[in-house]
Amino acid sequence: MFEVLKTESRARRGVFTCPHGTVQTPVFMNVGTQGAIKGAVSALDLKEIGCQVELSNTYHLHLRPGDQVVKAMGGLHRFMGWEGPMLTDSGGFQVFSLSGLRKITEAGVTFASHIDGRRIFMGPEESMQIQSNLGSDIAMAFDECVANPSPYEYVEQSCRRTARWLERCVAEHRRLNALPDCVNPGQQLFGINQGGTYADLRVAHMEEIARLDCDGYAIGGLAVGEPTQVMYDIIDAVEPHMPADKPRYLMGVGTPSNIIEGVARGVDFFDCVMPARNARHGKLYTWRGTINIKNEKYKLDGGPIDPECQCPVCRAFSRAYLRHLATAGEMLYMRLAVLHNLYFYNSLMARIRAALDEGTFGDFRRTYSGLLDRPCGEA
Repeated sequence: MFEVLKTESRARRGVFTCPHGTVQTPVFMNVGTQGAIKGAVSALDLKEIGCQVELSNTYHLHLRPGDQVVKAMGGLHRFMGWEGPMLTDSGGFQVFSLSGLRKITEAGVTFASHIDGRRIFMGPEESMQIQSNLGSDIAMAFDECVANPSPYEYVEQSCRRTARWLERCVAEHRRLNALPDCVNPGQQLFGINQGGTYADLRVAHMEEIARLDCDGYAIGGLAVGEPTQVMYDIIDAVEPHMPADKPRYLMGVGTPSNIIEGVARGVDFFDCVMPARNARHGKLYTWRGTINIKNEKYKLDGGPIDPECQCPVCRAFSRAYLRHLATAGEMLYMRLAVLHNLYFYNSLMARIRAALDEGTFGDFRRTYSGLLDRPCGEA
């Protein structure tokens, strides 16, 4: 299912295989929360811009249209027209972000829908059942994502509960995959490491959940407010204790520089809403840094967003036109901007993989880590 082809220091070049295809790693997963990329980008577009893995959200799809509806339609792949690999998160992050609307017990979490306020219960078994109905290739275990910082004692208790929940996820996932009407009997399960910003809790939790022999492991609960260096320090602490023969996923991260630094620390999978969200608000990525397309200086700029980019947008439209669409509030702006930023992220990963293939990732890191996050032209 996963093979490390070569390494450069701790950075890994690999290949991951699942029922809907083969994924070259390191990889950035394009986030289609409700079965669609925000910005009017379809599954057909994702294929054109080099997406390898699409990611959707268990919590949101459970609320609407309902996971039973998706199952009746043949699973999420068929429902949204995406033929490639797919990951669904467990819903844990969304549930725990409803801090004033939830109650946590050993059984699971009772919470209020953000749509209509109705009370909903979700635990490990329910999360596995929803994700089985969706038919993703990778299901994420149900966990608690604590806020950073949180008291040590609470985080320690949360880690123990999350480990117990993972045991229940493993058992339920195995049961569901064996059912005759299972949408995707080859669905894999990734466990999630938690522990806040406490390195000792992170290591202990990782060692505990590694014994359950999941198909892959994620580092969760980071990029939620802690300083960037603290995030890197936690990855450095956890990575030596993650199974070397399993894929490693850093959840919800992040900027281009975060991704480069994550790869350098041994991470294989990434996801983040940032490229699409930033695009919708005017921040576009280039190989010379970021630009704000709404700036006045682009009013008469006939060049592409990025001269080095070969995306469909850069091949056809000028900065001046994109700026016009953005300032006029045209829906087309969001679509074109999101297409560009996602293409950039997918191209970033392709360049990272090429550098690892050639043994030049260290040079790539020195050139681009930092540069890609800064405004274009800023020293």
